[in-house]
Amino acid sequence: MIVAVIGLGTFGAKTASRLFEKGAEVIAIDSNVELVEKIKDRVTHAVCIDVTDERAARTINISDCDVAIVAIGDNIEMSILSVAMLRKLGVGRVIARATDKLHEHVLKEIGASEIIKVEEEMGEIIASKIVAPHVLQRYNFAAGYSIVEIKLGSSFAGKTLVESQIRQSYSLNIVAIQKRVPYVNEDGRASYRIEINDSPLPMDVIGEDDIIVLVGSEKNFNKLFDEIAEV
Repeated sequence: MIVAVIGLGTFGAKTASRLFEKGAEVIAIDSNVELVEKIKDRVTHAVCIDVTDERAARTINISDCDVAIVAIGDNIEMSILSVAMLRKLGVGRVIARATDKLHEHVLKEIGASEIIKVEEEMGEIIASKIVAPHVLQRYNFAAGYSIVEIKLGSSFAGKTLVESQIRQSYSLNIVAIQKRVPYVNEDGRASYRIEINDSPLPMDVIGEDDIIVLVGSEKNFNKLFDEIAEV
């Protein structure tokens, strides 16, 4: 997969480097040469151009990219012009960062395939960490529904999935369990390895330090969070 990331501020640079770490071919683009220099060793290619300049954009064959991410957040005009140019050059999937509702509306109107609302999503993450500190990760995949990584703590420790009554009491489904399993390494030292059980069975036992992956509605998660907090 070839991904272009336009705008190498904090968000764009992090997105580009993480995509590269995950195996994507990443073209990092910014008109600021210092930002391009900072990231050049953490992506496939780093290019200093103005992507709104059609001739410059064509020189890097940006139309060959499978995905383009417009990560610009501090210059709304440049963000909009970048999306418009990418669509003109035939990039099929353009993901753009929006800083407010009007910005989001304009990006959709000119052809952005998907919108990233960083500030809104970060607010959700921070609020979740305050209200439910036992939640390690939370992914919203549809309106009102989430996938949550959570440590259930002592109240569920030692119980089988059947005994936990999570599905019956909260209408949440356990889809995976992550355990830290002790072992002795080649040097004879005690260590731990991570084991993922992605097909948990009813008689599998929940450990106090296990990370449980659950899927379900926000309403049912909130019920679980409230009861865990009371323990």
